[in-house]
Amino acid sequence: MITENRLEELRRNAVPMKPESGYYGMPLLKEPVWTWEVPAYFFVGGAAGAAAVVGAAAQIAGADRGLVSDARWIAGAGAMLSGPLLVADLGRPERFLNMLRVFKVQSPMSVGAWTLTAFGTFASAALFADEMRKRTQLPVQLIGDASAILSAATGLLMATYTGVLIGATAIPVWSQHVSVLPVHFGASALASAVSMLELAGHNQKALNILGLAVAAFETYMGYRIESDDSEASEPLRRGMTGITTRVGAFFSGPLPLLLRIARFRKAAAASSLLGSLITRTAWVEAGRASSRDLRVPLALDGRNAAGARNQIGK
Repeated sequence: MITENRLEELRRNAVPMKPESGYYGMPLLKEPVWTWEVPAYFFVGGAAGAAAVVGAAAQIAGADRGLVSDARWIAGAGAMLSGPLLVADLGRPERFLNMLRVFKVQSPMSVGAWTLTAFGTFASAALFADEMRKRTQLPVQLIGDASAILSAATGLLMATYTGVLIGATAIPVWSQHVSVLPVHFGASALASAVSMLELAGHNQKALNILGLAVAAFETYMGYRIESDDSEASEPLRRGMTGITTRVGAFFSGPLPLLLRIARFRKAAAASSLLGSLITRTAWVEAGRASSRDLRVPLALDGRNAAGARNQIGK
């Protein structure tokens, strides 16, 4: 069994090698094979979940009914799009259905599949009841309001669990930030939901306050990532992934913050939406770069190479 000291020495002496150069050039970590559907799912699902929370809060506070209705539309439409995006990445619908056979609390993938299913059900029910209330005299408002509260509860998970999902891996850049990723993704999702409602014509003061708070937090997150000089965070500061991360942070934090202070709310909303999408893409690409940074040292023999992989995989 390879010792921790020996493993640390091997890490320090590791040299980058091409995967096609042979067994010794095999990556220590499997590179994520996610395609564009995954960051799109992170963005759409997060915005939908946050919109459900905003809509439920507006409903409880007795805010404008139009705001509540539009928030339900964003939540319901996002839920309808999230399922196909996730299935498209999985390749076959039955793979998603198989994840619903058993509920595993310790598995972020299992929790995510069940969360999406529950959220989609409640968000769709709230939207359907809201539309029926507008067009008929049926007493469906109580059902719609109850469904909206449940969609908000599951929507909170929708907005944050993807941060838990990627953080609970052995990929260094993700696991390094496991404590902040759920909050970061949740804040970004809230910014997207607020921005969509503002672009739809809602000018409530509460939405602007939320937008200001989230932009300030995203500015702080950008500073925190930039000041993290750990080796695991290199993909967030170097190369194309570093550029993408900085661009996403700029459009998510400082720019919308300044625009809101200057009272250009719609411009700030558009900036936040763009920044949120770029941020999701940047984190996925940073994960790919991080997994490619680790290679088995050339000096390892076959037995120690396998042992190193097993140790790091744990």
